[in-house]
Amino acid sequence: MKALVLAGGKGTRLRPITHTSAKQLIPIANKPILLYGLEAIAAAGIREVGMIVGDTADDIRAAVGDGSSLGLKVTYIPQDEPRGLAHAVWIAKDFMSGEPFLMFLGDNLIKDSLKPLVERFERDKPHAIILLAPVPNPSAFGVAELSGERIVRLVEKPKNPPSNLALVGVYLFDKTVFDVIPKLKPSWRGELEITEAIQMLLDEGKTVVYRKIEQWWKDTGKKEDLLEANRFVLMEMSKDEILGETESCQIRGPVKIGRGTKLVRCRVTGPCIIGENCHLEDAVIGPFTSISFKSRIIKTEIHHSILLEEVRLENLPKPLTDSLLGRGVQISRDGTREGSLILMLGDQGEVQL
Repeated sequence: MKALVLAGGKGTRLRPITHTSAKQLIPIANKPILLYGLEAIAAAGIREVGMIVGDTADDIRAAVGDGSSLGLKVTYIPQDEPRGLAHAVWIAKDFMSGEPFLMFLGDNLIKDSLKPLVERFERDKPHAIILLAPVPNPSAFGVAELSGERIVRLVEKPKNPPSNLALVGVYLFDKTVFDVIPKLKPSWRGELEITEAIQMLLDEGKTVVYRKIEQWWKDTGKKEDLLEANRFVLMEMSKDEILGETESCQIRGPVKIGRGTKLVRCRVTGPCIIGENCHLEDAVIGPFTSISFKSRIIKTEIHHSILLEEVRLENLPKPLTDSLLGRGVQISRDGTREGSLILMLGDQGEVQL
C-alpha cells in the first residue's frame, strides 16, 4: 500500500501567516503539522508516499526532503492549482500504479493510529474506507448519512446536514476510484469533490465502509483549530525536558525548554514548550503555549498561544492570550509614553487590544 498526502492549497483562512509559509508547516508544539501525519503513515507500515504540492512546493520540500529521515520515500507530484481533492487523486494515478493507497490531508491532525485502518483494508478488501467523526459544525465538512451500519449518502458542505458525522481527512481506496473520477463534474465550488467520487462508488454498488474516530481529530484550517490542536498535543506531555538554562524561575511542568535557551526570573506553567536559542526574562508563560526558536520575551505574560520563530515581545501591558504570531513579529510597549505600543506586523496582520 502507498500513501497520498495533500500538501497544496493556499490556506486563505490563515492569512497573513500563509502569505509566507505553507499552512501544513505551521508548528503544533513546535513541530510542523505535516510531520505528524507523515509519522503516522510510517507507523502504519507504509513506506512510499506521493506528496501533492502547489505554490509552496519549495517550502514543503525543504521541510520533508526525500522522507528518509522519517523512514519514507517521498515523491513530489505538482498540482498547477487547487482543483479539489478528487483532482489531486487523479493526478497521482501514475504514481499509484494500480496499488491501494491511504489518502491523508496534510493539514489534519489525528490521534488515532492509522494501522488498524490499513490492516482492515488489507484484510477485508473493500473498495474504500472512510473515517468519520462527530463535529459541532457539520456544514463546514463533507458529511455522511448512515442507516444502521450502512453508508446511505455523502454530501459536501451541506446547508442542511443529514448528520453530525464529518469525513475526517483520511481515506483508503483501491484502484476503482480512478474509474469514477473522470465521470465527475465540478461542484458549485468549481472543484472535483472526493465526497462525490465516493458517492459514485456507492451508487455503482461498490463496497464503501466506515470507521468512527475513537480519540481526537482536528482540521487545522483556522486559528482556533490550530490553538486547540496545540492544546491537545501539549496535553500528551508527561514530564519535564529542560535542556536550557534557568535562573530564579518557578517552573511547574510538564515543560520542555530547548538547548541554548535561557530563562531569567520567569514563571512557567505547563504544559508548554519553549524552543531552542530563546531568551525569556521576567516573563509569565501560561499553559498550552508553544514558543518557537530564537524568540525573545521580556516582561510579557502569554497564555494559550502559538509563537513562530524569532518573535520579539517586550513590556506588553496586558497578557497575550489565544494568539497566533508569525515569524519575526515584534510587539513592544514604549516605556517613555504611558500606555503606548510599538508594533511590527506582516501584511493583513490583526491586533486586538
